[in-house]
Amino acid sequence: MVSLVAFLAAWSLLARISGDPTVLPSPVGLLAPFVQEVMSGALFEHLSATILRVIAAFCIAMTAGVCLGLVMGTYPEIDRWLDPWLVVFLNLPALVLIVLCYLWIGLTDVAAVAAVALNKIPGVAVVLREGARALDPDLRAMARVYRVRRAAFLRHFVLPQLAPYIAGAARSGLAVIWKVVLVVEFLGRSNGIGFQIHLYFQLFDVTMVLVYALSFIIFMLAVEWVLLQPAESRARAWRQA
Repeated sequence: MVSLVAFLAAWSLLARISGDPTVLPSPVGLLAPFVQEVMSGALFEHLSATILRVIAAFCIAMTAGVCLGLVMGTYPEIDRWLDPWLVVFLNLPALVLIVLCYLWIGLTDVAAVAAVALNKIPGVAVVLREGARALDPDLRAMARVYRVRRAAFLRHFVLPQLAPYIAGAARSGLAVIWKVVLVVEFLGRSNGIGFQIHLYFQLFDVTMVLVYALSFIIFMLAVEWVLLQPAESRARAWRQA
């Protein structure tokens, strides 16, 4: 909280020094346009469009990444075969994926979500692969001795050990996904926070760029503090018990 107050104070000071709200508006100067966008419904319309894309890409990336990482960490032969492709996609720039998806699929939400998900799946897979490699072999042996069913073994033996890795991948994944979603919207969508930033960038309207950017940043910070950090703490609790 102290750092936030210091940031706002420094921002206000810089805005006063510049003396030009068209270059750097003060935090107080953003309140009126923010309220105007809220009252008109435009902010919620574009924010909800971006949030839906973030949720869709996040669910796809986490599901595919967890499954891929678990398979690669469990079966060395598959890992050796897929590892070069994993390295390729890890180092492939997000911009290239976005442009290719738009060219191949079209300027649609399907292309937008696919580009974002493909950008994050390799990162999730790498984290979960390390988690799968760190699974306790003694627990696996015990499960075999007691003839634990595969579903029960996955639920009670594997998932609790992977929970910290899944939580960590989710936190880092969401942080990357929402940034890439804004780029996707900036380049080829007709709504969303990224589209609005692009629009006001063309109009050289710094105030509205900051209004839309900060509104989404505040929302994602709330998700981080309210949902992801508590979930990660619960996922790691068993290790501290």
